Amino acid sequence: MKQPDSGRISGRAHVPGRAAPGRPRSAGSGGRGPGGPGGPGGPGGGVYPGGRKPRLRPRWGRIALVAGIAVLVLGVLGTLGAWAYVNRLDDDLARTNPFSELTGGRPVKTVDGTLNIMLVGSDSRDPDAPVDQGSEWRADTIIVMHIPSSHDKAYLVSIPRDLYVPIPESAGADCGSGQRAKINAAFAFGGLPLAVRTVECFTDVHIDNVMAIDFAGFKEVTDALGGVDLTVERTITSIHKPYRTFHKGVRHMNGEQALDWIRQRKQFPEGDFARMRHQQEFLRALMDKAASTGTLTNPKKLNSFLKATTDAVTVDEGFSLIDMAIQFRSLRGENLHFVTSPHKGSETINGESVVVSDRENALAMYKAMAADKMDEWVAANASPAPKPGS
Repeated sequence: MKQPDSGRISGRAHVPGRAAPGRPRSAGSGGRGPGGPGGPGGPGGGVYPGGRKPRLRPRWGRIALVAGIAVLVLGVLGTLGAWAYVNRLDDDLARTNPFSELTGGRPVKTVDGTLNIMLVGSDSRDPDAPVDQGSEWRADTIIVMHIPSSHDKAYLVSIPRDLYVPIPESAGADCGSGQRAKINAAFAFGGLPLAVRTVECFTDVHIDNVMAIDFAGFKEVTDALGGVDLTVERTITSIHKPYRTFHKGVRHMNGEQALDWIRQRKQFPEGDFARMRHQQEFLRALMDKAASTGTLTNPKKLNSFLKATTDAVTVDEGFSLIDMAIQFRSLRGENLHFVTSPHKGSETINGESVVVSDRENALAMYKAMAADKMDEWVAANASPAPKPGS
């Protein structure tokens, strides 16, 4: 039975019992894509397979979106000609293979030159925990960054962590094989491989690369840039120690302060959606600061920023810093377009608060992404970004 919810989003992935390997189980109602019969918002499901509930910690910066910066800002190196330096950075990147278990049935890439990168911000109990294993990291932010074949802009589509979606039984299973749960449950139980499989099943968009970042890197990258300016739309007191007060206005924040600010959600009527908007504002501010003259013309600051970024992220084995630097050197903050996966807000399903996908509009948007027509979809559908404080 569904009941209207007040709009509050719990942020916790409720993941009941998971069947043991090889044990028969009933299939969920999932189908591929947000508009299919198993798309989010449909009936049925609600119980995620599996026998253990993940332990959750306070959200110490699981919103670390700076993974995207590693892609977007590296273009500045093209002007420096420092390819040997880039190679050293490339060698320093932690790598994983999130695609090895995806044995078949993946979306087909239909337009050459496009690039779809899945960015994951997370909080792990162990900063050195491998991201390819379940029960180690907790996905708090999932963004599909689409770069069109023109390479002159980037569309960053935020997927709410509480979005109610079909989750396959495993990374190698069919899209309709599992049951429904919040999308961050996929990362909790199957690491990056199951997260990639779940996102591809939901969007029907081929993922080319994956980047994951833990909260420790968020603070270091921000501090390497000397902090960022963020707009505080209302005066609030943090719910986390040391309970700092954020005063209304444009505020310069170091890494620790910015981390705290974009963790806040309970003080805002929009709840988790306000938190997600603050993440987007932070990413744009960080990108602008990284691409500013003050960073690019200061070798020490630029080196600190790039080193902090590469130390913070884990990427797939096919990710190349040199390729990214060449192809996307013209991207800047003004070229970033932020979109949220279409949804109908929150509802209570099987006793938990979840976000329900707007199946029709989500399907149309992801079809546009796959066909390299995001500019047309955004022009026809996306509303102007709300001004802080509105």
